[in-house]
Amino acid sequence: MRTTSPNASRRRSVAVLAAAILTVGVAGCGSSDSPSTAQTGPSASTSANPDAGVLGIRDPWVKAADKGMTAAFGTLVNDGDTDVTVTGATTSLSPMELHEMAMKDGKMVMRAKQGGIVIKAKSSHALEPGGDHLMLMNLTKPVQAGDELTVTLTFADGKTQEFRAVAKPFTGAQESYAPGHGEPMPGMSPTPGMSMSPAS
Repeated sequence: MRTTSPNASRRRSVAVLAAAILTVGVAGCGSSDSPSTAQTGPSASTSANPDAGVLGIRDPWVKAADKGMTAAFGTLVNDGDTDVTVTGATTSLSPMELHEMAMKDGKMVMRAKQGGIVIKAKSSHALEPGGDHLMLMNLTKPVQAGDELTVTLTFADGKTQEFRAVAKPFTGAQESYAPGHGEPMPGMSPTPGMSMSPAS
């Protein structure tokens, strides 16, 4: 009958224990490597808006209109350290001008914004009915609610920036773009009193 010595049994036990420790160690290394290959988060992404332009433009919209004149509005945000001046605007549907509302002979009239629209550093400037706005002078086709217009702003330093404005029915101060009691706009044939006065 074959017998096993105590020393042989002890050697086998040590070998089994060593193999078990080696297996656990390899598995532990594998699990520690996997998170690094699947890591996601802010460090793996770039800026949320890498194509940001000169200004931030909040809630841009344009008054829906079948023909003639209309206007684009929104809020221009300057997060920079220097003032920014908008000197012009263009769109494929119409010539555009920078306009403001002003009192004349006791009445509110629309006129070209001399010197452009200035947005102070670390500030914002609202384009809104009854105030500064981007005027579309002569539409070549209707602008219907839900349409998107691409507008390009030009700045005093020669830079440009595009944004898209969604057309919607006119709201706000309820100005009328029909002929009224103001002055003809530069570049247009004289029309008896073009104004943007509040509708009654």
